[in-house]
Formats: sequence, structure tokens, C-alpha cells
Amino acid sequence: MSIDIDPVATAGLVTREVRSGERDGTPTKIAVARRSYTAARGDVWAAVTDPERIPRWFMPISGDLAEGGRYQLEGNAGGTVERCQAPEAFAVTWEFGGGVSWVTVTLHPFDGGTMLQLVHESPVEPEFWEQFGPGAVGVGWDMSLMGLGLHLGSGESMDPAQAEAWSVSAEGKAFVGAAAAGWAEAAVADGDDATDAHAAAERTVAFYTTVPEA
Repeated sequence: MSIDIDPVATAGLVTREVRSGERDGTPTKIAVARRSYTAARGDVWAAVTDPERIPRWFMPISGDLAEGGRYQLEGNAGGTVERCQAPEAFAVTWEFGGGVSWVTVTLHPFDGGTMLQLVHESPVEPEFWEQFGPGAVGVGWDMSLMGLGLHLGSGESMDPAQAEAWSVSAEGKAFVGAAAAGWAEAAVADGDDATDAHAAAERTVAFYTTVPEA
């Protein structure tokens, strides 16, 4: 599947929100991303829950994708399916690098298609937040929502190597820059200092677009 998009316009399809929260007495930051698709809700639900389709736009997954089951994304996060209400919503723990956060995906019929809302709630690590802000998780979800849109539009699978090469291309850098700036503005709306938020966004862009040394 080719990645033939207007990167800035595609980044602009996502509405971003940042909230400050609390879970079990621990301060959290909540990143909310919303994007609409022309596909019917049943098709979007299948794309985000069917283990045969998830790798076509996201990454390989294994486990029991039912309420109470455990899942594992290849080389990435794993966790527990805490709630599954087809075709409306699911909630999972997101366990990675020794930490636990929480992701909820909700699908609503919208304008003849489907509105997807993704909520990622994470405990606050002040130094990490100061360095990267919400873009640390938000930009990754932006790229995933882009991949989902390409898959829903074509039915084809994303080539991981092609996606990795695209992310460090001029188009990929433009997409990441626009997405990170959007998350910075959302952080400012939640009360973060504007200068600090945009500086964190620039560090996020560098993180996502710097080619690793061999």
C-alpha cells in the first residue's frame, strides 16, 4: 500500500485534546485523539479488533482479544482487555517498559461514516512530560490513525519497511511536525506554558524523525 497523502492536511484530520486527571490518587495526563472515517462503524470495528486485520495497518498481535483476555503487540505493548462492547468501544491496559497506562477506543456513527475517539491515560512523569509533552504518545497514535485510514480506503496492508522509510522522508517529517504542533497546542489549552510546550514538540519531532545509528 503506497502512502500518497498530503501530510499536513492528513495530520489536520485529527482533533486533539489534553486533560489532566487522576487515577487511584496518582496524577495522570490524558491524550484524546478523534478522527472521522467514511467507512461504516462495523468495518472500522473489524479493522481495530480483528487479529487478521490489525497487522495490516498497525502491527502483529497475538493473544485472546476478548474481555478479560491478554494481548501482545509484537515488539511493543501488551496488556489486558478490560472491556469490549462491539461495535461501540473497547478498553485495554497498555503495559510497556515496566509501566502501565490505559487506552479506550470508542466508535460513533458520524456524518454517514464513523468517528473514532482514542483516549490514552498515563501516569505523569514530570521530567518526561517536560521533555516531550503529549506528543510522545500522541504522534504515535496519529501515525496509527493515518495507517488505519489508508487501510480502510484501500483494504490493503501497510508494508512496515515502507512505513518506516516514509516516517523519515520529507513528507513524514511534515506529518510529524504538524501532529506534534497540534499536541503542543492541546497541552497549552490544558494549562502548559506555550514556549515549553512547543519546545517539547520539537524534541518529539526529532525523536520520531531521526534515523537510528547503525
